Amino acid sequence: MKKLLLNILYRLEALVAATLLGFLARLRPDHSSSVVGIFCRIVGPYLPVSKVAYRNLELAMPELDDAARKQIVCGVWENLGRTIGELPHIADLQENTPSGPGFEVQGAEYLTQQAEYGGSVLFVSGHIGNWEMLPPAVARHGVPFASFYRAAGNPLVDGMIRSLRNRAMGKMQVPLFAKGAKGAREALAYVKSGGRLGMLVDQKMNDGVEATFFGRSAMTAPALAAMALRYGCPVIPGYVERLGPARLRVVVEPPLEMPNTGDKRQDLQNLVQTINDRLELWIRKNPSSWLWLHRRWPKNLYR
Repeated sequence: MKKLLLNILYRLEALVAATLLGFLARLRPDHSSSVVGIFCRIVGPYLPVSKVAYRNLELAMPELDDAARKQIVCGVWENLGRTIGELPHIADLQENTPSGPGFEVQGAEYLTQQAEYGGSVLFVSGHIGNWEMLPPAVARHGVPFASFYRAAGNPLVDGMIRSLRNRAMGKMQVPLFAKGAKGAREALAYVKSGGRLGMLVDQKMNDGVEATFFGRSAMTAPALAAMALRYGCPVIPGYVERLGPARLRVVVEPPLEMPNTGDKRQDLQNLVQTINDRLELWIRKNPSSWLWLHRRWPKNLYR
């Protein structure tokens, strides 16, 4: 009986999701972005999870007053809504359009270099701007990369999301590795064999490497740094700036300089810290563009 009720619930959720996505797909990309963005900006700050965002801002940027924090949280929800609203349209966004919906790539020369060199490469980013634009934009410059993936709780909804992501990638399909031990082993083998892998490394780990983030101790995933040092492959940082409704800039930066102290453990620590510092730099440029809704620091700091 419980299984039957769960199945019915999944189907109802999937029907709502399919209806919403179908509605958004029929809108212009900028209108779809704005409809969901404005809705989330109005509703999101009243949801309980926003308390986490306010606390994160108190911890990370104590110099802000209440009004500034409120403005950022509203912006976080708007950015998240716009990211959702743009998802059905990412496959159709064109590069270097003169105005309106579209995207551009700053630092495309680093992608061209990697396409020419070949071999393993690691891309590192965070939940900044419309992070869903990163894989297809980079792929269009000749370096499609695999990534980790956390499945949605509803398998029917999960299938819809995967379908949209696959459509955005077009013919340049790449593996998606499930988060967890099995996926980590598969990703390691993939990189070892010369594959390219992208990772969003801005969320909390219960274990990992202790590094600082916004001046506070934060357990940080070491997997990307460990792979880079083990296989000697370049790490390319990048993120997405939101220029307007469904108008995005993918910023690609030069490969990070690899630490080489002669101490493997220290090299790992240094690279993890370098990545955290880069993420913090991007977030400080536009705090509203980052997803402040998850508990990034130790539990005892949250009331």
